[in-house]
Amino acid sequence: MRATSPGNVPNSELTAEYYGQRSKAPGSFIITEATFISKKAGGYDNAPGIWSQEQVEAWKPIFKRIHDNKSYVFMQLWTLGRQSEADTLARDGLPYVSASDNIYIDDSFKQISEKAKNPQRALTIPEIKQYIEDFKVAARNAVAAGADGIEVHSAFGYLLNQFLDPKSNHRTDEYGGSIENRARFVLEAVDAVIGEIGAEKVGIRLTPWGVYGSMSGGHDPTLLAQFAYIIGELEKRARAGKKMAYIHLSEPRVTNPWLVEGEGEYKEGSNDFAYSIWKGPIIRAGNLALHQDDVKELVNNDDRTLVAFGRYWIANPDLPYRLAEGLQLNAYDRNTFYDQTGKGYIDYPTYEEALKLKWDQ
Repeated sequence: MRATSPGNVPNSELTAEYYGQRSKAPGSFIITEATFISKKAGGYDNAPGIWSQEQVEAWKPIFKRIHDNKSYVFMQLWTLGRQSEADTLARDGLPYVSASDNIYIDDSFKQISEKAKNPQRALTIPEIKQYIEDFKVAARNAVAAGADGIEVHSAFGYLLNQFLDPKSNHRTDEYGGSIENRARFVLEAVDAVIGEIGAEKVGIRLTPWGVYGSMSGGHDPTLLAQFAYIIGELEKRARAGKKMAYIHLSEPRVTNPWLVEGEGEYKEGSNDFAYSIWKGPIIRAGNLALHQDDVKELVNNDDRTLVAFGRYWIANPDLPYRLAEGLQLNAYDRNTFYDQTGKGYIDYPTYEEALKLKWDQ
């Protein structure tokens, strides 16, 4: 949330410093903050985009810093749907869309929508096709800016996830109803970016257990079949010569990223099912920095497993070193996560700096 407005142009100076700090261990793999594929896919003024040449140019020095450190980066491609701000969209003359008409996240989203005279409506099929083209352009732009690849964000209640979940998708056309139909938009987007930049440069983020954005998570016993189907379709593509880089899954211990660690955990499910279907790398994320014994078990059980960190990666620029050495972690300040300044972004100390500052006391 440190991009400039209007234009959703990333802050080259701050963001390059942030990722420069966090890519100093050679071989680090960075997944960027979620990045809008087009103006209509957005609705947050200070989140970055990747649809304009100005944005591409702003990303170049950021990715160069990562590569100069001999590390790697995929850009996460984002579409908001009904998690956008209806009034911000109305200001810019853009519709407030989702999979279906008038199925709001909650009353507060409905009230903002009604006040802005921008009711939530279903995407038309031509609009879906345009979104798919936007994914292609965004993927091409990301690689042109220097990214090693892209991650399709189909998680945590944003637009693609809204199509997957029967709670938010009440459509009766080819994008609704059956498991196959609800997966169609996601798979068409994946196929589009694979065709544009190559399967080896594409990953996907899924949250089978997520409830953020009023998703069903484990409360719907039929929903896991939806994710198993998608993963199976991706494995079919892999066997046909289009093997994606990875699948990225959030753990059931984090069903809502706004909750603090330990809250909202779904204890009756596991992501282990994915290994029976997908035979490529699987990234797992979700409150793992505080559970290092669980991490050891995950990576020892299957050598295709990688582990991702978010909140503690923000607060610990030297996180790989600290994890390797079993060192104390800096606490993070959630209040500064989405500020527009460098506070709580590029001013966290390394372990040695923290000792000098007496942060361990």
